[in-house]
Amino acid sequence: MFASTLAAAAEPSPAVVRLWPDAAPGAQGTADEDIPKYTVYPAASASHTGVLVCPGGGYHNLAMDHEGVQIAKWLNGYGVTAFVLQYRLGPKYHHPIEMNDAKRAMRMIRAHAREYGLDVNRIGIWGFSAGGHLASTISTHADNGDMTSPDTIEKYPSRADFAILAYPVISFVSFAHQGSLENLLGSHPDPALVEELSNEKHVTQQTPPTFLFATSDDSVVPVENSILYYQALRKANVPVEMHIYEHGAHGVGLAFYDPILSTWPARLADWMRSHGWLTKPQK
Repeated sequence: MFASTLAAAAEPSPAVVRLWPDAAPGAQGTADEDIPKYTVYPAASASHTGVLVCPGGGYHNLAMDHEGVQIAKWLNGYGVTAFVLQYRLGPKYHHPIEMNDAKRAMRMIRAHAREYGLDVNRIGIWGFSAGGHLASTISTHADNGDMTSPDTIEKYPSRADFAILAYPVISFVSFAHQGSLENLLGSHPDPALVEELSNEKHVTQQTPPTFLFATSDDSVVPVENSILYYQALRKANVPVEMHIYEHGAHGVGLAFYDPILSTWPARLADWMRSHGWLTKPQK
């Protein structure tokens, strides 16, 4: 007991990195909730792969433990460096703030890839629920950076090289999760914006390879969100793998407590391994 307590005490705290050195664009205050940032969990055995983790919470709060810290430690176990994102939330903040926070995080990871021991072409994104919507937004609305910007970070691409979406919110026009919609876009959003952020409608050949996990009886975010995105990826000839379990509540994370659902992370590891993201790239 004493030895384990001592080891935990000796373990260094993960580094927390602000996405902007000063006030973030559009900031409405200086409280913690107004400061977008990510927490870095470096892998002890590096695969040169990094993943930005976007916890869910309906764009209203963040499930930082079972959809953040636990995910980072799982990734570390496979030699992947994790970056757990704390993005700004509604109803205080609306689109495009959340998207821009995630884009900035992707740019920063890529800009500092060498320092993190990462390959700039092995940076993925993993989102849960509303965080899955954010991750799919990055997947479908990425950009190549602004080479004219005086901010060096803004010159880097915001794209993801692969995406992992767990019981994600995808669509705002079909099977929508109303809470996520209202927190992100407000009570009376512009229909054009609703269409723009229904991400199944914006998949192209440039959308990254994607892994989807969901459950059929999710009563919060209907499984059809994942199915719609899967179909769009297939139509665009984007590599995709999807696992739908018959039973399981929303927000299960890695589902350690469930002997059936807890098998899904192994399927994800297989998928990542099959693409080479869990092994060091050949020189």
